[in-house]
Amino acid sequence: MGNDRPPISKTEKSHDLSAMLIALDAQCQNCNPITPLQCINRCKAYKLKNELRRLSGTMDNPNYVKELLNALKNGTRLQILQSLVNGRCTVGQLQQELKRNGHSHSQETITAEYLRPLVAVGLAAETQDEYYATKFGGRLTERLSCFPEFAEKLPAHSECYEETLLQSLLSGPKTFEEIESVISPRIAPRTLKRLELASLVETPSVRDYVFFFRTRRDPNKEYLSSAQRKVYDEITTEGISAGRIEKRTGFSIRKTYKCLTCLKGKKLIFTRTTPKEYGLTWKGEKLASALEKLQLTVDDTWNSSQQVTRNNTIILKVGG
Repeated sequence: MGNDRPPISKTEKSHDLSAMLIALDAQCQNCNPITPLQCINRCKAYKLKNELRRLSGTMDNPNYVKELLNALKNGTRLQILQSLVNGRCTVGQLQQELKRNGHSHSQETITAEYLRPLVAVGLAAETQDEYYATKFGGRLTERLSCFPEFAEKLPAHSECYEETLLQSLLSGPKTFEEIESVISPRIAPRTLKRLELASLVETPSVRDYVFFFRTRRDPNKEYLSSAQRKVYDEITTEGISAGRIEKRTGFSIRKTYKCLTCLKGKKLIFTRTTPKEYGLTWKGEKLASALEKLQLTVDDTWNSSQQVTRNNTIILKVGG
């Protein structure tokens, strides 16, 4: 994720708030409130734009995405946010709900450890001793339905290198050298190790990145058993791994390697090691997709907040 705001994917459109603003502005043109106060209290466009103005200042922080992710990597916090999406709650009500789910916390702890971090990143807000989810918090909760099961697999209070790498691997496996261009070489080994231990990233077995190629030697000048010939025939000019040969021939991996050793001894094949690659497991892909949705939602919200800030006026129409 890093400090720079990530770009929106060209292949995915995410203009929920922009479309909502346009629709609400159109409604405003046909609205005739009796008093300005009535407009302020009831107008959805006014409330949404005010929320976006507040978010604009919060999201301008270059470390915002990192702080947002660190706020979300907590199961209890996510549970509280979901409760606030369902309706406004006092701290006492949240305390009782957490207790029903087996969590015993004081009201001071709930406020300091769980609510304030959500408020700080614009996911929740407080009014008249009640907390509620912002429109942004609600949208994010909708898009991160699978995030709670993974949230605590990622290190809390981190620089979010793991999240950055997971998103990068969503486009396909990468070699260690390619990974070092995404995150610092100094922390790349530790980051990969943590993701592997969490079963989010994996590497192929050795036999899948050692490739076998044919030499120019004529195989007809050598005696080959039927099994050796079958293995030899599977080796293409592009090269092939032992694992792929095993699947195509139906031989055991032991028999496959025995044939390959014989073919190499007859100088009919040679090996070439391809760089080791790191890829996502199915769990890693699921989490990386959730992070990408989060990124798109943040970026769309930030763009909408900038639009509202630039057009920093709301015209209240008062009927007479």
